[in-house]
Amino acid sequence: MSQPTTLLYTDANFFSPYAMSVFITLTEKGIPFKTVPVDLSQGEHLGATFADISLTHRVPTLIHEGFSLAESSAIEEYLEELYPQPPVYPRDRQLRAKAREVQAWLRSDLLPIRAERPTEAVFNGGKFAALSTEAQATAQKLFTAANTLLAHGQEYLFGEWCIADSDLALMLNRLVMHGDAVPENLQRYARQQWQRPLLQAWLALSAPGN
Repeated sequence: MSQPTTLLYTDANFFSPYAMSVFITLTEKGIPFKTVPVDLSQGEHLGATFADISLTHRVPTLIHEGFSLAESSAIEEYLEELYPQPPVYPRDRQLRAKAREVQAWLRSDLLPIRAERPTEAVFNGGKFAALSTEAQATAQKLFTAANTLLAHGQEYLFGEWCIADSDLALMLNRLVMHGDAVPENLQRYARQQWQRPLLQAWLALSAPGN
């Protein structure tokens, strides 16, 4: 049986939300691939070997048929163009743009939440100090945006599941799973997204003993 020609370099603990996003995209599209853990705590991503693979020295990095690409949004858009079915972005052009807007925002903003509720709170049950005033204000910003996007009352952001749903659920779950105050409707949305089989497959990688 031939080996997959697609490699996904991820963090060794499988705590990276961005590697998770690409893992879900690859799995949703049925693309055979192999995960290659990189031990960030030991600085493996800074070594010469990984530098030859990844332009940015970051995970996730994808190797697809000899082509190397880093940064999760770039990887997902590449895969969507290459393997359009099944889609992980909305079919409608404007909704697809909004999904990418959500992804870009989650990756570039909300730093106080990301700093005070690292993904250990999501994947490893980590407990941290109470949110700072700045992080509380940032959480309210997140809730306002999420409620605006979900004001239609549907299960997903844009009518049917897209990869931005998994990304938004991860950000909300930084707070939900830590026990922080989150509006009930957003808790329900985040927990519902968390039950998708492909997301559960990622969680199994980070489970103790794996």
